[in-house]
Amino acid sequence: MRCPHCGSFDDKVIESRTLANGDSIRRRRECIGCGYRFTSYERIEEKQFMVVKRDGRRQPFDRKKLEHGIQRALEKRPVSGMTIENIVNEIEDQAVMAGKAIHEIPTSDLGEMVLAKLSAVDKVAYIRFASVYRHFENMDEFIAEVNKVGGEHGSI
Repeated sequence: MRCPHCGSFDDKVIESRTLANGDSIRRRRECIGCGYRFTSYERIEEKQFMVVKRDGRRQPFDRKKLEHGIQRALEKRPVSGMTIENIVNEIEDQAVMAGKAIHEIPTSDLGEMVLAKLSAVDKVAYIRFASVYRHFENMDEFIAEVNKVGGEHGSI
């Protein structure tokens, strides 16, 4: 640490204290060269988790957007708020783990995670989300998706 008084890099730590629930450390230092005392702070700086859009743009991961999309798909469906909260938590954890090395995840991977969770919880919500996410071009694509999900219950 450079002394703010004389510019020397030679100092010693006199006292250290943990601040803000362990998120930072305050250190009192003394310059060996001139004896000046000063304070420094240390904190962890985490790289923000990003989502890579289809067009290549990067945006910060937004839990509220994820939750909103899932809530829209489950609107008027018999699924509790606690279940929705759990789904969002699981997807967020899964996304962070999947993109841990590079601190980002493609929206396509995030969308597939949502579809997998919705498929297990509510088939109607799955179809609602898939119809927006997969951008069906025509009715045949939509029907094919419904038949794929409803395969065990017959087809349209």
